[in-house]
Amino acid sequence: MSQTIRRKATNVRKTAAAQGKKARVNQAKARTGSALDMAMAALPFSEAQLHRIFLFAILAGAAVLAVVVASAAGLPALANLQVAQVASGAGFEVRHVDVRGVKNLNELKVYERALAQRDRAMPLVDLDALRQDLLGLSWVKDARVSRQLPDTLVIDIVEREPHAVLRKADRFVLIDETGHELETVARGRAQGKLIVSGLGAGQQVIALSRVLDAAPALKPRVQEAEWIGNRRWNITFKTGQVLALPEGEQEAASALVSFARLDGTNRLLGGKVTIFDMRAPDRIYLRIPGREAEAAAIKAGATRKGEAN
Repeated sequence: MSQTIRRKATNVRKTAAAQGKKARVNQAKARTGSALDMAMAALPFSEAQLHRIFLFAILAGAAVLAVVVASAAGLPALANLQVAQVASGAGFEVRHVDVRGVKNLNELKVYERALAQRDRAMPLVDLDALRQDLLGLSWVKDARVSRQLPDTLVIDIVEREPHAVLRKADRFVLIDETGHELETVARGRAQGKLIVSGLGAGQQVIALSRVLDAAPALKPRVQEAEWIGNRRWNITFKTGQVLALPEGEQEAASALVSFARLDGTNRLLGGKVTIFDMRAPDRIYLRIPGREAEAAAIKAGATRKGEAN
């Protein structure tokens, strides 16, 4: 006779326990997925870029063996080319150029040099050579070139600041505070800027700035400075009057300070005197149209001595 054996039904407690365990597993999976999503969002890459990075890592791993073999065979160029081909195949090649910090420089000159790297695999881009090329531009004081993976070159430019205008025989040239020539400018662009002239004046701009800084009240009133005989300066003020300074940076600065004091007490600038000659250490010569220079020199010299006392 056949007999049917029945198993005991699962009790309520076991069923509840199983359901609770399943719920905890689902919650853990949800938390893990959420944490993974947050980690992905925090990365500085898009999902597509991340896929390319993983692809590059996989292909790079495959290329390592070829590189090792090529290097062992004495073919480093072939090894580098293999790496570059892997990077290019994964999308790591120059397709965009991001130029920053340009105000006065012609931006096209930067792009001309940077776009020579266009469609080149990122490992093949010589960042130092490109930086040195950019430093050859007259306006560029410093430059930094970096890779922004997967396909962008970032170029940060630090420009030189225009300081004065160097007047040459046939043109006007904008210069920075060191005398470095920036670009040729029209006469109109020289208006309002200090004009420097004379043979070798560009190399004396730093010393000239120190002389003018000694008398800050006069500095804004100076229109032109002429380097005379590679020895000393003639200063022309905006009034058209000329001040002849002595040789030597310290001597010139001291004379300019003395002139500033005389101008403060006697209002020399804007008066009838056309030329103030302070090359002599103990007196100042004044040239006034229609009067003898020597008489004016004696009077001015006495005034300067009285002030010194």
